Amino acid sequence: MHLPDMNLLPALDALLREGSVTGAAARMNVSASAMSRTLGRLRRALGDPLLVPAGRGLTLTPRALELRPRAEAALAGALAALLPAEPLDIASVQRHFTLRTNDAFAVVVGPALTERVTRQAPGIRLRFLPEGDEDPADLRDGVDLDIGQLPDLPHDVRSSPLAPQHYVAVCRAGAPHADEPLTVERFAALPHITVTRRGRLHGVVDDRLADLGLARRVLATVPSHVTACFLALSSDALALVAASVAAHAARTMPLVVRDIPLSLSAVGTAMAWHVRVDDDPAHRWLRDAVARDAGGPVTGPR
Repeated sequence: MHLPDMNLLPALDALLREGSVTGAAARMNVSASAMSRTLGRLRRALGDPLLVPAGRGLTLTPRALELRPRAEAALAGALAALLPAEPLDIASVQRHFTLRTNDAFAVVVGPALTERVTRQAPGIRLRFLPEGDEDPADLRDGVDLDIGQLPDLPHDVRSSPLAPQHYVAVCRAGAPHADEPLTVERFAALPHITVTRRGRLHGVVDDRLADLGLARRVLATVPSHVTACFLALSSDALALVAASVAAHAARTMPLVVRDIPLSLSAVGTAMAWHVRVDDDPAHRWLRDAVARDAGGPVTGPR
């Protein structure tokens, strides 16, 4: 398909608006002779004289009259497409965002995020997906924001760190050991409930205990921090969960939060997104909202 010379569009619009070569030349800030040559090119391209003599002036042909509103609209559309985006009015944005994360984020940050959306961006809908055997490539089309412990990311995915997760132990308030000092020996002797998406029975806690010549018994593994807290309510086991989840759970459940008597590194967390939305103002607002509520760097408007 042979495309026409789009540089002719502004001249066509000027000629049809002014109805004269001289007026169109003044509008386009070119010489009358240059505009006359452009009119000749337009006549050949469109197969119509467009402007014809009428007494001492010129008049538009029927084809020119037909083209005038279309030329105006086409030029306006072309200019709009090339203008910078308007400043974001988040209150008027109508979007759906898909976030993939674990229940720890959903429990701790989800309420603040949904409240912020309700108050500031009522046209935004959040769709939370659980963690699983996810692929970072999903960010290219199906997921808008990945949040949690992220794998190695491909070259076309951006990321930003969030506050690291520290782990603690929780037990039911009436457990025999709830008010006793939690020594490392006592910690190892008690049954444990651990959170793992893949049901692993061995982890970094076992490695640290082994360094001290100790071992523990894992009573159960569950894929959810909240589930671990509920299981702790009906046993004398310790549930090892993210400190942020434990603090929330202890406010609504009869749970006691205990420090783990081991030297454990915090677990790094981050959010990731595809480059296709890196400069999207609404997506940047979402990332900044997550960062404010989850403890991470906020970029602000750009």
